[in-house]
Amino acid sequence: MNLSIERISEVHFEGLRAALDTVAREKRYLAFTQAPPKEEAFAFYRSIIANGMCHFVALLDGQVVGWCDVLPTHGQARSHVGTLGIGLIPAARHLGIGAKLMRAAIAAAWTQGLTRIELDVRVDNANAKALYERFGFEVEGLMRRAFRVDGEYSDSYSMALLREGASP
Repeated sequence: MNLSIERISEVHFEGLRAALDTVAREKRYLAFTQAPPKEEAFAFYRSIIANGMCHFVALLDGQVVGWCDVLPTHGQARSHVGTLGIGLIPAARHLGIGAKLMRAAIAAAWTQGLTRIELDVRVDNANAKALYERFGFEVEGLMRRAFRVDGEYSDSYSMALLREGASP
């Protein structure tokens, strides 16, 4: 397995959008059910690079197979908080790639001064929840009917990871 974890760059945009679209169309893991239009997605990726945000891609044999980011939340009072997003195309799951992506993104988030990372995970996504728990994320609440896909509601857990030793 020829795997590399890299910071996002312009050369990854096409593959990243394709990976996002693949995962989104599964309608089980993301808030998206398809990728945004190319121009919109690429503008978003460019803003991530321009602002030095934490965003990593997984390349398997040179192809983008997943991503993990920790993006800032809005508001000065929440400037210490980032939101984690992750996705892997089906062929890249259960190979340890998600853990490698998360390790890189979380380390970068702590380096940038964040002290809290949040995420939402659907209740029916036990594999992802278990991965987050291995990294120390804890369930902080249940959000009822948080997702609606094709008329069906799904609950999700709100989870967070606090940086150890961060001063108040």
